[in-house]
Amino acid sequence: MSVILALDQGTSSSRAVVVDSNSKILAVAQRELPQIYPQPGWVEQDPETIWSSQLASIRAVMEQAHLTAADIAAVGITNQRETTVVWDRTTGQPIFNALVWQDRRNASLCELLKSQGHEPLFQQKTGLILDAYFSGSKIRWLLDNVAGARAKAERGELAFGTVDAWLIWKLTGGRSHMTDVTNASRTLLFNIHTLDWDDELLAIFDIPRSMMPKVVASSGECVKIGDLLPGVPICGIAGDQQAALFGQMCLRPGMVKNTYGTGCFMLMQTGEKPVVSSNRLLTTIAWQIDGHTEYALEGSVFIGGAAVQWLRDGLGIIGSSAEVEALAASVDDNGGVYFVPALSGMGAPYWDAHARGLIIGLTRGTTRAHIARATLEGIALQVTDILTAMQADSGITIPELRVDGGASENKLLMQLQADLLGVPVVQSSTPESTVMGAAFLAGLGSGFWKSLEELESRWTEGRSFQPSISDAARGVQLARWKEAVSRSRNWSQEGPA
Repeated sequence: MSVILALDQGTSSSRAVVVDSNSKILAVAQRELPQIYPQPGWVEQDPETIWSSQLASIRAVMEQAHLTAADIAAVGITNQRETTVVWDRTTGQPIFNALVWQDRRNASLCELLKSQGHEPLFQQKTGLILDAYFSGSKIRWLLDNVAGARAKAERGELAFGTVDAWLIWKLTGGRSHMTDVTNASRTLLFNIHTLDWDDELLAIFDIPRSMMPKVVASSGECVKIGDLLPGVPICGIAGDQQAALFGQMCLRPGMVKNTYGTGCFMLMQTGEKPVVSSNRLLTTIAWQIDGHTEYALEGSVFIGGAAVQWLRDGLGIIGSSAEVEALAASVDDNGGVYFVPALSGMGAPYWDAHARGLIIGLTRGTTRAHIARATLEGIALQVTDILTAMQADSGITIPELRVDGGASENKLLMQLQADLLGVPVVQSSTPESTVMGAAFLAGLGSGFWKSLEELESRWTEGRSFQPSISDAARGVQLARWKEAVSRSRNWSQEGPA
């Protein structure tokens, strides 16, 4: 028996998945992962708990599938991006909790650097905006606020890594300090054109280059695991959204996937040339395979499925998230109600931290069903804004949108999305796109699968949703949405909730 072991280390859980040569999932094990909230805007995790939860899921899935190390052809890793770990190279001990991607504690530094005129340089070199979302400002905070950290870093005694690098360090018993190009491209410190850490950007953040991991390709053997799985190679590494793009087999320019989770993450594959965004999207590395680096445009919706959770937990108009589809479908339209779910500001293409949630168009005839429908439309309309920006930046008109994530199982939401985009919305027959992307990268890098063409043939379409409204009706809805968004913007002066 020969299989791929794929590790999916996410924000809320660590999973291990076994995939066979027919790309069938044979076994899954999952362990929950708590988050720590020391104060508003601060989000942390214990790096040792990240590791122990991932280790427990590996052991559980191997027991479940009756595997030994000899059965595993290769390991693939996908991970929550931007989350920042710094540890002592000698002891292997983290110097502080991991600062999670959601953590905003060093937003003021980013604002200062913007005021000093640095943002165009960062955008040109990294493809990113200057924001506390990314790892650079998190590393700087740790060096400035953990006793003795800066002196140790200057002496070359500290290592930085995103979660993939931390797991590889642990899996190899501290022998390997490495990351892949996709994770490196989310740090604000990596030049996506030269494919190397950038000394000028490191200097602006005052971060020693000695902390940085070696950067490797997303697919191809990079290192062998130690005592846990002796001799088993790690052959695939990618941040979660890039892994989902690969898992959806978006291999050609203009192919787009959107993941519907708590938020929504859309990536458009743009080929071997990075596309500079004029619409506040991110330019990022999609993957590097066989010496070829491919790029993507990315846009994020902060509040996607979380808007439905708010209907459940905040308003109490549904008892479970699953109820929203039937409730929203019980009315023919939104009754003139629009919901802008800017509950923690707005992401791309607005990047407005001061926007706030808005429900507008209420009358005496408005029911909870209208609000439920407006919520699903609000999710789909935010996604439509991002895709419109992507098409404008790339000059490519997309043929379809490939979708995954928990909320993509909501059939009404997917139909609304197709109607608003005017193109088909297509589900994969395998909803686990992220972990399958990690498995595919590892399998390709180890020779388990022979070619991209073989992998592409393994992707099969599930349910698809065709547009069913007129261009005129779509235009009216988009215009009213734009008006509602304009009224929600710049509402709060206190910054993100």
